[in-house]
Amino acid sequence: MLQNLYVKNLALIDEAEVEFTPGLNILTGETGAGKSIIIGSANLALGAKAQKEMIRENAPYGLVELTFLVEEETLKQKLSAMDITLEDGYLVLSRKIVNGRSVSKINSESVPAAKVKEVASLLIDIHGQHEHQSLLVRKNHLNILDAYAKERLREEKERLKGAYAAYKKIKTELGEADIDSAKREREVSFLEYEIDEIETANVTPGEDAQLEADYRRLLNGQKIMEAVSNAYEQTSEGYTSASEQVGRALKELSSVSGYDEPLAGLENQLTEIDSLLNDFNRELAEYLSDACFDEELFHETEQRLDTINRLKAKYGGSIEEILSSLHEKKERLSKLSDYDTYLAKLKKQYKEHEAEVSRLCGEVSKIRREEAAKLTEKIRQELTELNFPDVLFSMEFRQAGQFTANGCDDAEFLISTNPGEPPKSLEKIASGGELSRIMLAIKSVLADTDDVGALIFDEIDTGISGRTAQMVSEKMNLLGRSHQIICITHLPQIAAMADSHFLIEKSVERQTTVSKIRRLSQEESVNELARMLGGVKITDTVLENAREMKELAASTKHPSSGGSDEA
Repeated sequence: MLQNLYVKNLALIDEAEVEFTPGLNILTGETGAGKSIIIGSANLALGAKAQKEMIRENAPYGLVELTFLVEEETLKQKLSAMDITLEDGYLVLSRKIVNGRSVSKINSESVPAAKVKEVASLLIDIHGQHEHQSLLVRKNHLNILDAYAKERLREEKERLKGAYAAYKKIKTELGEADIDSAKREREVSFLEYEIDEIETANVTPGEDAQLEADYRRLLNGQKIMEAVSNAYEQTSEGYTSASEQVGRALKELSSVSGYDEPLAGLENQLTEIDSLLNDFNRELAEYLSDACFDEELFHETEQRLDTINRLKAKYGGSIEEILSSLHEKKERLSKLSDYDTYLAKLKKQYKEHEAEVSRLCGEVSKIRREEAAKLTEKIRQELTELNFPDVLFSMEFRQAGQFTANGCDDAEFLISTNPGEPPKSLEKIASGGELSRIMLAIKSVLADTDDVGALIFDEIDTGISGRTAQMVSEKMNLLGRSHQIICITHLPQIAAMADSHFLIEKSVERQTTVSKIRRLSQEESVNELARMLGGVKITDTVLENAREMKELAASTKHPSSGGSDEA
């Protein structure tokens, strides 16, 4: 459930905060008051493109925050699988826009916009003012069907996706394999040269690291020898060497250590130092006697490194990649050397993959057709309740003509709103108001199969009035029993059904136009309904009509719809 919306410095809104409730939340206001800014702000937090002009004039930044209360265990598990941790059951999506740049956050942690959209898809569904026009795009119809049938389709579509990827790969390989003999001979010759080059080098894993260490040591050989010789001279040679000095110091202590017990301990320590120094000098002398600068070894190491680095530049950044490239080239050479057998095997594999993709496309199509019959019947029933008394609603399937990872179906919704007329494409017969009701019917059906708890409708009532408006309001009320609904409307019939009624109004403060939003009390809601009914002049009769409309709406509402006494 969307519990809180906070907006700052966006369009006409200086600062606004809305506490939504369960059930049907209605937002009304005069034209131009800023109703759509609320939906625009929510969309912004959910990852929509940020327009620079959305920021208020002279404001340093724009900010929108959505706070969701998550109570369903299945939803908690899905969020946990996405590494999203709730804070006391709450999840906050926010977006801040500064100087044309924006930062999206989930619970104060910066995240990519793609992740925000992924999380938002589990929490809320926004149906914008012009979204019903998407029904005129035929490819969207298949997406609606797949959303309805997702449980039955999930495994089959995953299998199809994997099989299609393998099919595309083998199809590409087959296309690349179809080359003429001259080109094939040139490739064979080049492969033989590359294979010989790698095999002649006879590289082994880890060899380059050892060679680089040896090279560094040999490159600095003279410097090493000078330093070791100087150290040996300072510790073991000459009257002033460390070894000679320690020996004389030990002789002096030995001559008096018998007279004082503490001196005996010091003599023992110095004896150990003398012994360690002698061991050190002996090992240093052995290092000097064994070490010498081998110029031939240096050049051999250098050449070997050059060979390996040249192979790395051609075949990969490491010896492992070079050896992997060798394996691939041998496989390719083997195929080209016995080209006819290779091509025949490839064609056989292609036919097998094609048959598997075709089979899975058939399985997916069969499920879709079965589910389409259920979906269109449910939508038809919903449309009947939305004042389409004699409606026919169906789905027509055609073959797309080619395989895709989504199957080979091309499907389209068809509708007939008048008796005796055959079903036709939506674009040919549906008006704006009819499209709005069709989308509401679809949303109502999908809501029963979807875990998304919050639905937002921006002027779903476009192009309708009278009895149709009343039926739409009853449908919105019914939908609000199982979902949280947030709806912007200009129809009093829908507004009267509100569990919570919010007013968006525009005013001038300090010579600046601002929009504010507030929740209405019962009496204020009646007054707002009267404004929607009567326009500029609100008479006692209009007020009475508004009050009666509110009472009639209350009598049809379910007692557990989640509303309060205020609206």
